[in-house]
Amino acid sequence: MSDGAQEVTIERLGHHGDGIAPGPIYVPGVLPGEVVTGEVANSVMAAPRIVTPSDQRVSPPCRHAKSCGGCQLQHAADGFVTGWKEDVVRRALEAQGLACPMRETVTSPARSRRRAAFSVRRTKKGALAGFHQKASDVIVAVPDCQLVTPALSAALPMVERLAMAGASRKGEMSVLVTESLSGLDVMVKGGKPVDDALRVELANIAQGAGLARLAWGDEVLTLRPPHQQFGTALVTPPPGAFLQATATGQDALLAGVLEALAGAKHVADLFAGCGTFALPLAEMARVHAVEGDRAMTAALDKGWRQGQGLRHVTTEARDLFRNPLLPDELKRFDGAVIDPPRAGAEAQVAELARARVPRIAHVSCNPVTFARDCARLVAAGYRLDWLQVVDQFRWSTHVELVAALQLES
Repeated sequence: MSDGAQEVTIERLGHHGDGIAPGPIYVPGVLPGEVVTGEVANSVMAAPRIVTPSDQRVSPPCRHAKSCGGCQLQHAADGFVTGWKEDVVRRALEAQGLACPMRETVTSPARSRRRAAFSVRRTKKGALAGFHQKASDVIVAVPDCQLVTPALSAALPMVERLAMAGASRKGEMSVLVTESLSGLDVMVKGGKPVDDALRVELANIAQGAGLARLAWGDEVLTLRPPHQQFGTALVTPPPGAFLQATATGQDALLAGVLEALAGAKHVADLFAGCGTFALPLAEMARVHAVEGDRAMTAALDKGWRQGQGLRHVTTEARDLFRNPLLPDELKRFDGAVIDPPRAGAEAQVAELARARVPRIAHVSCNPVTFARDCARLVAAGYRLDWLQVVDQFRWSTHVELVAALQLES
């Protein structure tokens, strides 16, 4: 239903980066204070014309910005994006009655994203790899993407070759490409079942592109172990395992975790992944790493066993949503780091509060669930000492952070 042409003033940005005008009317690609005009249908002005631009508006640094849906905020000055993300965190805290000192945001540089899932489909002339248009299944080629590392940009022809080898003419494949110390680590979803001919072709593509590993469904071809470095330890994660998006972001989160737990002798690492925090922490403390994925805990354990100069690390495969560590299990730790998925860790945080673990480093990718979980800890006697936004998803609306909590005596 069309509401006709209107002129409106943008009041604020929503969590998805669209402007919100009175009504409400939702307007993509705009900034607070801008006056825009355009046709409104179903409360959306899909194609706004800027009448009065904000002084925070800039030319997008990427030539694909208008067509690609990978970034939402390239039209905004870096300082505006940083301030907006910090305000998202402040508002989440305020909604829970919380406040704390916020440190200077760490923003990953352009072309530093070392991990990306490219969409690819076969065409009449070959294949097309890239990212989707916003709210669309149309794939946009992004050869000059300013987000991913040069190595990932250079991998796009390889991604297209994979599609020509094993994609359905009707379906779309997802190809996750990750930089490792020994070459690109590639995982494909949505491809055809592997037969002998496809197996040979995939091996030729992997060898020709110098890949470290190629996983095609359950078929895994490892030419070299795709190592990731966590502290002094080298780890070979299972295909598709979680990894922080940028090295800069990982370093900033780790620095915050190490500071928050300085002096701890025995640490619980909850939602530990493959050891991003557990293995560097093992340089100063004993660590018990808990993660729901057994393949990831096995990779962490192997990395620790082959490491040098690390204190004792134990691992446990356990679903912390359904089966959180209880106070009698937590009482042996004088520190904990928690890095849950977007849903947060309500059940585990309740047990941490009951156990009164003295220090907690809290890493989060969702300010709303972070604030909810922190409120539970503060109500139990913890003090939220400081918080730092870590923006490793540059030009997106995604917000990550690390914070330090300490039990008040």
